[in-house]
Amino acid sequence: MSLEVLQAKSELRELVDAFSNLGDEKKIPEQMLLFTPDGRYKVYFGDQLVSDISGTKQLAEEYTGHASLVKRYFSLNGQHNVKVDGDTATGISYSQLKMVRDEDGKEVITDYSVRYDDEYVRQNGTWLIKVRVAHFIIIEARTLQG
Repeated sequence: MSLEVLQAKSELRELVDAFSNLGDEKKIPEQMLLFTPDGRYKVYFGDQLVSDISGTKQLAEEYTGHASLVKRYFSLNGQHNVKVDGDTATGISYSQLKMVRDEDGKEVITDYSVRYDDEYVRQNGTWLIKVRVAHFIIIEARTLQG
């Protein structure tokens, strides 16, 4: 494996982690900078497509609306496997997401186990997300105790 490929893999991991960190902090304008302007984000719950959004303007609106319903986010990223081909790459990453919302005066936490199928491009020396497909594999909600 060449030094260039190793460098690209490191930068792509940083991109995936930055996406999660900025999401947890609800820094949506900064998060949008991680996408190409025509970036696409699709969400599946099981086999059902529940969202398909293109363009950072529409993505920002969708993320802002969602974030307004969530008190806190917490993400933990796991394995990240990528194939680099020059200025393009594909990747699979796994993440555990937690979202806390108020429901009927109680805090409810939802745990999500997610696999992301990504397409990346390097533009002007920076890796960006072109397509991110989120597969929500396991979803569990419960009232927080204490």
